Amino acid sequence: QLHLVESGGDSVQAGGSLRLSCAVSGLTDEINYMGWFRQAPGKEREGVAAISTARYVTDYPDSVSGRFNISSNSDKNMWYLEMDPLKTEDTGMYYCAAVERRWFAYIPLRPDVYKYWGQGTQVTVSS
Repeated sequence: QLHLVESGGDSVQAGGSLRLSCAVSGLTDEINYMGWFRQAPGKEREGVAAISTARYVTDYPDSVSGRFNISSNSDKNMWYLEMDPLKTEDTGMYYCAAVERRWFAYIPLRPDVYKYWGQGTQVTVSS
């Protein structure tokens, strides 16, 4: 069982930056993939970053590639999403998620792959 808690959401102007944090507790050694997702009002939840915790291989959609970065501390119980520069279209509720004991030939950005979710943290980017 895993417990995830996000923090760091805020209201910022376009061109600014934010670092979101995700505190993970429980059987963290069994996590195979971590992901960050966002959901804007009226839109489906979409993956914005994902990582293989064993190989530290990452993947990002084109919409955020080069601007977002997923990382962790050495214990892998804190995960971060650095976002710079932010755009107005980055506005949404951001969630971290984890999945354990599953292996993929790719780094999964699909929400349905992930089993454990945090409660979300709001990011609002204004022009």
